[in-house]
Amino acid sequence: MRLTIFLALALALAACGGASSQAEDQSVIRADGRAIDGDTVSFDVRLYGADAFEKRQMCRNTDGCWPCGKAAQDYASKLLKSGNTTIRLTGKQSYGRPIGTIGVDGQDLGESMIAAGLAVPATSYLKDDPARAQRYVAAYEQAEARHAGVHAGYFIDPAKWRRGERLSCESPSRDRRRS
Repeated sequence: MRLTIFLALALALAACGGASSQAEDQSVIRADGRAIDGDTVSFDVRLYGADAFEKRQMCRNTDGCWPCGKAAQDYASKLLKSGNTTIRLTGKQSYGRPIGTIGVDGQDLGESMIAAGLAVPATSYLKDDPARAQRYVAAYEQAEARHAGVHAGYFIDPAKWRRGERLSCESPSRDRRRS
């Protein structure tokens, strides 16, 4: 999930001030960065314990296939723009990207995505955070009961979709595109 974060970099650099070189190494963010303009950068952070539907992923409901991956991206974007964002990096990496928890005005983005039916919990990655795992599973069960998002029909788990599984209503050309 892409996040535009220039304050996080400034805060990380400020946190290094006066610290030992070992502490400085721990606060370094290694990620693919992009320039938005001359003084604003963006870098990728994967959500900790939540697996959202991929940008080009389709899901099925009674009306047919719908772009659940694009809906997940739009939902995350809207939520991120709605308030102040806090990022807490875990120190782990996935797909070469740092992993972190993202809060928007104190609301957990991963939990919100799951509750909206636009992500699934990845509890195998939350063994060291059982309270978060329980919240994510509860959010999933509530979304399922409300038929929210993808729970109104059928979907392929995002991890399986990344490995090539597709719904019959997805066009074969989507298989060749990068998600």
